[in-house]
Amino acid sequence: MIQIDNANLSFGSTNVLRNCTLQINEGEKVALIGPSGSGKSSLLKVIASEYLLHNGALKLDNQDTSQLSSMELQQLRCSIAYIPQDLALVPNIRVNQNVLLGKVGSRTTWQTIRHQLRTPKPELEKILTILSEVGIPEKLFHRTDSLSGGQQQRVAIARALYQQASIILADEPVSAVDPSRAHALLDCLTTLAEKNKVTLLCSLHNLEYAKRFFPRIIGMREGKILFDGKSKNFSELDFKQLYSLDHA
Repeated sequence: MIQIDNANLSFGSTNVLRNCTLQINEGEKVALIGPSGSGKSSLLKVIASEYLLHNGALKLDNQDTSQLSSMELQQLRCSIAYIPQDLALVPNIRVNQNVLLGKVGSRTTWQTIRHQLRTPKPELEKILTILSEVGIPEKLFHRTDSLSGGQQQRVAIARALYQQASIILADEPVSAVDPSRAHALLDCLTTLAEKNKVTLLCSLHNLEYAKRFFPRIIGMREGKILFDGKSKNFSELDFKQLYSLDHA
C-alpha cells in the first residue's frame, strides 16, 4: 500500500506538491494525468524515495519512510521499480545486461560485475522468459541502442519485472512512440502488472489512454490533486479544470 498524507515539496520558491493526500492499494493500476508542471513526475519520485518531502508523510506497506534507516530504506527501494522518461538504459550494452541491472540494488558490486560479464544460465533463462512476455525475446543479445524506441521501452518494462518489484512507477512511458505502439505498450504494461499482482502508477498526458487502460485516475494541476476517482467518472468538466489555460 502507498499512503501519502499532506505531502508538500518545494524547489526554491516553486511549490511542486501542495497538500497531496492519497492512498493506493496493493495491485491497483492508477493513471496520473495533468498538464506539464502539474507535479506528476515529482509525486512519482517522492514515492520512489528520490525526493524527500518537506512536510507530510509517505508510508509504504505501513512503514513511514522518514523513520527508516539507510539500510531499511535501501531494502524498501528494491521493491520499487521506477521507469523514468529517458528509461535510464545503458545504450552500448546488450539487452540481457540492461535487464540484469534491475537487481543492482539487491546485489553486491562484485555480484553485479560477475553477472554482467558472465550471466548464469538460470538468470539468462529468466530474462528470456520476461522478454518473451514483453514481446521481444529475439532481442536478448542485441545492443540496446540498436533497438527502436518502443523496443527500448519494453526493455525498461522487462528490467522492472526482473527486479520483482511490488510497485512499478512509470513516468510518461509512451511519450516517444506513435499511437499504435503506445496502445501496445500500455496493454503490455497493464496486463503484466495484473498478471504479476504489481501496483502500477503511470503518469500520462493522454486522457484516452488513461481511461482505456487504468481503472482509476488521479488528476493534478499546480501541485494539487484535483480529481481522484474511477476513470469512468472523469468528466469533461474535470478535464477543463486540469487543462484550462485560464484556470486560477
